[in-house]
Amino acid sequence: MKITVFGIGYVGLVQAAVLADAGHSVCCVDIDENKIEALKKGIIPIYEPGLTPLVEFNYQAGRLNFTTDAKAGVEFGQLQFIAVGTPPDEDGSADLKYVLAVAETIATHMQSPKVIINKSTVPVGTADKVKAKVESVLSARNQDVNFSVISNPEFLKEGAAVNDCKKPDRIIIGTADKEAEELMRELYAPFNRSHDRIIVMDVRSAELTKYAANCMLATKISFMNEIANLSERLGADIEMVRKGIGSDERIGYHFIYPGCGYGGSCFPKDVQALIKTAENIGYDPQVLKSVESVNARQKQKLFEYISQHFNGDVKGKTIALWGLSFKPNTDDMREAASRVLIEALWQAGASVQAYDPEAMEEAQRIYGTRDDFTLMGTKEAALRRADALVICTEWQSFRAPDYDLIKEELSTPVIFDGRNLYLPENMRKRGITYYSIGRQVKR
Repeated sequence: MKITVFGIGYVGLVQAAVLADAGHSVCCVDIDENKIEALKKGIIPIYEPGLTPLVEFNYQAGRLNFTTDAKAGVEFGQLQFIAVGTPPDEDGSADLKYVLAVAETIATHMQSPKVIINKSTVPVGTADKVKAKVESVLSARNQDVNFSVISNPEFLKEGAAVNDCKKPDRIIIGTADKEAEELMRELYAPFNRSHDRIIVMDVRSAELTKYAANCMLATKISFMNEIANLSERLGADIEMVRKGIGSDERIGYHFIYPGCGYGGSCFPKDVQALIKTAENIGYDPQVLKSVESVNARQKQKLFEYISQHFNGDVKGKTIALWGLSFKPNTDDMREAASRVLIEALWQAGASVQAYDPEAMEEAQRIYGTRDDFTLMGTKEAALRRADALVICTEWQSFRAPDYDLIKEELSTPVIFDGRNLYLPENMRKRGITYYSIGRQVKR
């Protein structure tokens, strides 16, 4: 099938590459000329395991192409994916200007029937707005061209997006158009062989499903952090509690790990957007508001520990930081807990020596050159002459460190662990003061 994807960011590029790898012909359109030229040279703008070879192979095979020519993109595919960003507006609602701009572009150039597919995460009712925009432009052109607008939300996890796209848990198709449904079934047939993963529903339900999924996962994280904070005060161990409740199959073990707060491009933005959607229709979303407020408070947790340990005075201290990205296997620092911590430390007069396996360039882009911020080449180098070690991201390479080296390099052997990577008892035996989330401090 011939497919056009507008917006070659995280979602669009992964989806395009995986569809091309299945044998479809995909034309990728983006307004960023530098990005398009870089992609043609095999330079991928994001870090995602497995994505670079997938893009290179399918580009060389001729199934994946990149262009800034929107007209050519519209002419190319019968299926037109909209995968542009929907950044939060000032009031927290999703900004649809890029989605509607693509809809206008498609309507301006379309000469034959199209299926327009909303892949971007968009509020309920967006498909109606896209339809209205296309109808308005076609009317202005005095053109009568058949089209359908479908909701087909993505459910990709950063760090596992390629595999999620190749082996989806479910494929949500929001449409009442039977012909469009059949085209979508044909499109996704290569990913739907072992059992039927396709769930067809009305457009508005499909749009809400995406938000509901992310908000449910964010809710589990904030709930677990709430219980972790109770555990500290009640003398319980949140890790034992986690195992106890996770063994209940109704709850399960996924997304019940306590920590220093969720981040990334999805959960914070989607919780805010659904709150705004609810408020716009006169409903007070109390649970969602609590999820957001608990997460904001949790991101202050590590700094509170550090300040407490140093008796409220961290001025002049040097803090070693392991982990900058909001989660492992990505370089994404959007809404990352590390940023809240770093900025709080700076405000208090401390310096930061940081290491991350993938997010160093992103940190440099965000913060630039500062006297109180040094990016170190290895996790061991970050420890040198530091006063404490803080862990913000649970990268695999952080799980079994050289504890003797940590004690040797730090001026005082203290670890503030925002991801509960180590056992408190082991830290006590090694003579390391250890702060973690939801567990009593054992010295």
